[in-house]
Amino acid sequence: MKLVPLGDKVVIKQLEAEEKTKSGIVLPSQSKEKPQMAVVIAAGPGGMVDGNKVEMAVKAGDKIIYSKYSGTEVECDGEKLLVVRQNDILAIVED
Repeated sequence: MKLVPLGDKVVIKQLEAEEKTKSGIVLPSQSKEKPQMAVVIAAGPGGMVDGNKVEMAVKAGDKIIYSKYSGTEVECDGEKLLVVRQNDILAIVED
């Protein structure tokens, strides 16, 4: 199954949370925060959204940081994905 986002929506896959701190302390699973970094799986076409022209700034493969409690969780082929609006994306991470 393939998800095709509409308008200014973006399908993202969360990156795994770190299991160790920088100092080497192993974190128990319940203390791990939900990661705010993700990879873009698919981006909508943009266009007119709520009467405003929207151009998409992200594309598939981009690594991004998004707002903490944004989006809708969906499951596709056993994989947990998140659908967010482009304005919920805070930054593109460049390596």
